[in-house]
Amino acid sequence: MTEQMNGASVDENNCTQSEEMLLHEALRRLISTIIYPDGSSSSPAPLLQRIKISVSENGPRLVEASRNTSRTVIRWTRSGSPLRALLVISVGSIAFLTLTGLLVFMLFFLAATVNAVIISSLIALAAAGGFLALFFACVTVFYIGAISVAAFVISTAIISAIIAALVATGISF
Repeated sequence: MTEQMNGASVDENNCTQSEEMLLHEALRRLISTIIYPDGSSSSPAPLLQRIKISVSENGPRLVEASRNTSRTVIRWTRSGSPLRALLVISVGSIAFLTLTGLLVFMLFFLAATVNAVIISSLIALAAAGGFLALFFACVTVFYIGAISVAAFVISTAIISAIIAALVATGISF
């Protein structure tokens, strides 16, 4: 339940929030409550509990913040020249293609992981000795590790592209 006071709303934690919360501010709040827990207790809550609390408190704000951000980008685009609209379309297309690439990679990652686990299990069952099963289990672990490193590299590239797009559009952190 929020109260309106001078153009700002106050939530149940007595925290004021402006009406126009943008997406990067909502994401910053979501992540900062996970990384930097409340200092009122002597020992912080476990990570999973902090994630649940942060998502339950800040999750609903993300929808409104994304709407506010899109309205701000549309207003900013309309107030400028056609080159500004071209910049927004280019950055949006690059972000869309990057996220599509990440989705395709994750689907291949999931299929390859399931395939590796099933094949290593079948070969281990067919093998007469336990050493062969252990070998294929280790090969599976190395395979999943290599794909995890690839996922980290691709995620880092995506985050860098998003930050570059934010910097290019003039949004500061």
